Amino acid sequence: MNTQYITDYLSALSANNSREWYHANKDSYRKANGEFEALLQALILEIGTFDSSILHNQPKDLTFKIVRDTRFSHDKSPYNPAFRAHIASKGKLPVPVGYYLMIRPGNQSFLGGGLFADMFKDATAMVRDYIANHGDEWEAILHDPVFEPYFTVQGTALKNVPAGYSKDHPQAEYLKFKSWYLEYPLKDEALRHGEAFPAKAAEIFRIMKPFNDYLNRALAGFQMPTR
Repeated sequence: MNTQYITDYLSALSANNSREWYHANKDSYRKANGEFEALLQALILEIGTFDSSILHNQPKDLTFKIVRDTRFSHDKSPYNPAFRAHIASKGKLPVPVGYYLMIRPGNQSFLGGGLFADMFKDATAMVRDYIANHGDEWEAILHDPVFEPYFTVQGTALKNVPAGYSKDHPQAEYLKFKSWYLEYPLKDEALRHGEAFPAKAAEIFRIMKPFNDYLNRALAGFQMPTR
């Protein structure tokens, strides 16, 4: 896969973020997207060596559109100059949680994991309850000497511990969260060696996996809302 072509295209789109430029360069988009799907296929195979639950996925089913919904945004740029994908046992759905990749030039790329979505109240409640009752396991994952140098838990959070949980709970700060996720930043240089990137990214995802597994145990039985 040609990761340089991916980043070159996204850089050009960022500098020319208009419908006219996008449609005039549609062939370049198709090629860049094809290279991204090839990268995802290689990444799926690498992740599959330690998490076989994702091996059935097809890359085209894991990607997100670059077209932006600008209806409620002050930024009216029609495109998000990034390629994004979520690799999990049920594809790109936010639950079960899995492995997230965003490629965006300007040192804005990252590898992610965990629950990014904070709009599903049932999911938030399930994770809070699980942390409240399995706090020791949570702390063991976060402070594992292999895990801790790489990750800090992020997420949208309330100002106060929500009703129903003790303010003195050992994991009180995490019970305030509405989402729990990890980000491992990638500099542009890390993407220049396309053949080596999937194995290096998969190693980061392997270190992340106990965190994902914990959240997926918390989310066992969660049903995505029907539209």
